[in-house]
Amino acid sequence: MSAHPRVLITRSVPPAGIDPLKAECDVWVWPEEDQIPVEEFKKRAAGVTAIFCHPPDMINRDLLDAAGPSLKVVGTMSVGLEHIDITECRRRGIKVGHCPNVLNDAVAELTIALLLSAARRLKEGYACTNGEETWQNALFLCGHEISGSTIGIVGLGRIGMAVARRLQAFKVAKFLYTGNSQKSYAEEVKAEFVSFDKLLENSDFVIACCSINANNRGLFNKAAFKKMKKSAIFINVSRGVLVNQDDLIEALTTGEIYGAGLDVTTPEPLPPDSPLHSLMNCLVTPHLGSASLKTRNEMASLTARNILAGIRGEDLLRCVVVQAFDFGQGF
Repeated sequence: MSAHPRVLITRSVPPAGIDPLKAECDVWVWPEEDQIPVEEFKKRAAGVTAIFCHPPDMINRDLLDAAGPSLKVVGTMSVGLEHIDITECRRRGIKVGHCPNVLNDAVAELTIALLLSAARRLKEGYACTNGEETWQNALFLCGHEISGSTIGIVGLGRIGMAVARRLQAFKVAKFLYTGNSQKSYAEEVKAEFVSFDKLLENSDFVIACCSINANNRGLFNKAAFKKMKKSAIFINVSRGVLVNQDDLIEALTTGEIYGAGLDVTTPEPLPPDSPLHSLMNCLVTPHLGSASLKTRNEMASLTARNILAGIRGEDLLRCVVVQAFDFGQGF
């Protein structure tokens, strides 16, 4: 039997994540495109030293029991941690590493892309390029401009600030933000701290950038959408569970809000028969926030370095247990 540490990787990752681990460890990678099944995950986890995972791979008590006392470190190639039982890992002395900061720019860029696409009705525009539509009407596919608008950001953390900095170039009239507390750095973009309700009532664009916790699941529901302007556009780059999707579909269908851009849904991938696909005022992308070559390679590299540090008994570069949930994403 090999004396090398054993590492389980739950799906294929870039060489920047695998190669450093292969140099020091025995590595097994789930070979399929689909998510590793729960029973297979538990079987493969038995006796491993480290797990390299991704959402939505669940690191819960059952999985940790299956892994056993050999497990020293879990590295997730994500910022979000809703798929990991942090309390149970802490109780067992298992270090958990994640990837804050690395993906801020990539997610912010995708957020701007969604916002512009929804505001300028690009989904409808693409559908009209087959030559069957009449374009002569002066108001044909007229949308909304960011210039002069009020932007509401729910969760002004690292990603929220990266979004706001980019939107400044569009001559936004005002930034509003809401969350658990006021942020001193909000002054950089002259953002005003307001209640959630006031943000909804006054924003032309509502952007969800917050981390997920027990208190904000389903935060965007029927009541929230009713408080928004009928001309408002909703953008979600956080997690799908932040939104009651049935209520969002109703709001988009009835004209309660103008449009939406979603990079996250529940579930993922979104089923083909979901009304969100067919609604022309809703653009859905398949969780592309961090999907740039640069960012995904950096995330893979950081996850590998977190795991190697944990195996060696060193401090992790980004250790969740030490940082006590300080995701920096706000709300």
